[in-house]
Amino acid sequence: MASTFLVIGLGRFGSNLALRLMASGNEVMALDSDEERVNRIAPHVTQAKIGDCMDEEVLRSLDPPSFDFCFVCISENFQSSLETTSLLKELGAPMVIAKAERDLHARLLLKIGADEVVFPERDMAQRTAMRFSVNGALEYVELAPGYAIMELDVPDHWAGRTILDLDIRKKWSVNVIGRKEDGAIRPIGPTFLFAADTHILVAGRPEDITRMVKEG
Repeated sequence: MASTFLVIGLGRFGSNLALRLMASGNEVMALDSDEERVNRIAPHVTQAKIGDCMDEEVLRSLDPPSFDFCFVCISENFQSSLETTSLLKELGAPMVIAKAERDLHARLLLKIGADEVVFPERDMAQRTAMRFSVNGALEYVELAPGYAIMELDVPDHWAGRTILDLDIRKKWSVNVIGRKEDGAIRPIGPTFLFAADTHILVAGRPEDITRMVKEG
C-alpha cells in the first residue's frame, strides 16, 4: 500500500525527494511559495500547491493528519523551518521530518516537535568521502551513527578463499551480509568461495571496514 507524503519546500532537496517518493509508488503533495517551482513539479506529483508554509490556514487546508509523513525541506529561512515544523505538529501531523544544516538547528527542530531530522548535505558528503576513500567501495549507506553497510569489490588476494579462511568478523569486527550478483542481493555463507569479481555487502563501523580493506 502506498504511503502519503507532504513535502514542503521545493528547493533541490525537496524537489528531488518528491520525485523519488513518486517514483517509489507513493502519493505526494508538494507545497512552496514560489510559483515557478510549483509549476515545474506539478506534472510529476500527485498534487502541488502554491502557498505560504507559515500561514496556519494554508497548512490546515492540506489536512496534515491525513499524511503518513510530512517533510519540511526549507533551506533559505531557518525561522520558517522552525515555525512550519511547530505548526504541523500542532495541527496533528503524525510524523514530521525536518531538514537541517547544523547540529544547533537539529536540536531546536527536535525541541519544538520534529520527530526526526535529516542532514542531506552532510550525509552526502560523508557518503562520497567514504566511497572514494576506501579502495573498491561501490556504495555506502549509514544506518545509524557509527554503523554502516558498504558494497565492495573484494580485495584481489581474497579470491579462492572463504569467510572462514579470512576470519573476517574476528579480525576486523565486520560482518559479510551478502553478495551482489546480476543486480540482486544474494545470501552468502561462511564457506562461500570468493572470486576476483565478487561484490560483497558488509556491515560494521566505517573505521573497521576501512581497516579491513587496507589490511585485508
